[in-house]
Amino acid sequence: MKKQKAFIYKCSSCAHEEPKWLGRCPECGEWNTLTETSLKKGGEKNSGKKENPKTLPLAAVDPMEGSRIGSGIGELDRVLGGGIMKRSSILIGGEPGIGKSTLLLQIAAAALTKGRILYVSGEESAGQLRLRADRLELNLNKNVMERIEILCTGNLDEIEIVLNNVNPVLVLIDSAQTLFSEDAGAVSGTVNQMKFCSFELISWVKEHDAALFLTAHVTKEGIISGPKTLEHMVDTVLYFEQNDRTSGLNGAVDCRFLRAAKNRFGSVDEIGIFTMGEKGLSPVEDTGRMFLVKRTEKNNLLPPGVAIAAVLEGSRTILVEIQALTIPAKGSISRVFSDKIDSGRVSRISAALEKHLSKHSNPSGAGQGVRFSDQDLYVNVAGGIRITEVGVELALACALYSARTGLSLPADLAIAGELSLTGEIRPVHRLSGRVKTAANLGFASFLGPASDQSQPGLRSAKDINFAINLFFNN
Repeated sequence: MKKQKAFIYKCSSCAHEEPKWLGRCPECGEWNTLTETSLKKGGEKNSGKKENPKTLPLAAVDPMEGSRIGSGIGELDRVLGGGIMKRSSILIGGEPGIGKSTLLLQIAAAALTKGRILYVSGEESAGQLRLRADRLELNLNKNVMERIEILCTGNLDEIEIVLNNVNPVLVLIDSAQTLFSEDAGAVSGTVNQMKFCSFELISWVKEHDAALFLTAHVTKEGIISGPKTLEHMVDTVLYFEQNDRTSGLNGAVDCRFLRAAKNRFGSVDEIGIFTMGEKGLSPVEDTGRMFLVKRTEKNNLLPPGVAIAAVLEGSRTILVEIQALTIPAKGSISRVFSDKIDSGRVSRISAALEKHLSKHSNPSGAGQGVRFSDQDLYVNVAGGIRITEVGVELALACALYSARTGLSLPADLAIAGELSLTGEIRPVHRLSGRVKTAANLGFASFLGPASDQSQPGLRSAKDINFAINLFFNN
């Protein structure tokens, strides 16, 4: 009988296997990457009888298996849904220098657990990590320092050996692109390497009642670099966003926004807000007036084109300043420039204004109200925060009308409401909470949709025509 070959040819780039040598890999198209590799004895199929998998009744599952670990950082716990879920994997993506490594180090220092924490860095040395910890002035007492273990490598085999020896409660990997294993090829950062190494680490934490944090680089488009499969494998995907340095009530601040794009154990509507300083990331808990500019106008009016919106970010209300500018279109087609509010929403709101505002909505009394179809529209949100909630639409409509007509809104007016294509102002979630938050922050008036509950300062409007005449044409 012909003796079976004891080796195969494996691609060092994508780990594709071929029974004979080829000059070019048929899977990834790379040249001269197929290398001779011996077959593992354990890789042969087992002809013996396999054991039947065992099931477990739901009633027999211990509820404590779904318990959480406090990260010690309130804003991170808010985004995660109350803390770090055991046996979960969390992927954090963001631009270079935004603070991913700093966040991991602060989690290691502040985590509310007595178990050991393994910090694996494939980008920095142990000395650099210690210098970072000293620079951030983390509260690293003797007990905290002894529970944090540092491993500076990207080799998966070495990481698994340390994991089995240390048996940590938290595993922090910086970053997913630096992981590599000989079983997945010789080049780190490839699609196959990221999928293989991440799957092995995710499997380990699920078997050992631990939790995993993975950081990842992002592409020019702002999405996580690498295979989309990686986002499907993990339980939670977090994105770090950065705004331009802006001036608010608290002076110049450098904000970081932490959003959940996927969360199997909580809501994706929550947002974590941090400020970056010399001591790293500082959570911002009181965000009510953080994005508002302190003005000292004697006539108590905002500049034309500015409206204050009360929007929901998860479970809390944030007041933001919507800025609008309209100028005659430079070409035959008007354009919309808006990156913090979806440009399609801006076009829809301007079309509704042009359609439903009556003649007397125009101070000059001529024409059919106001026209936006011959204008270039510029929309911005002060502070650089991205707004996706529908409650911003009424404030956006007021800002656009104010910019187009040159009329100003009162400085003590907050606005919230959804604007339909028919010009109606539709109800929004938690209107009473928005009104209460605005009143606590010194806003005497609130413009919103009609509500069954009468609240001090709430001015209700059934449609956009009524709302515009209520504050602009008195």
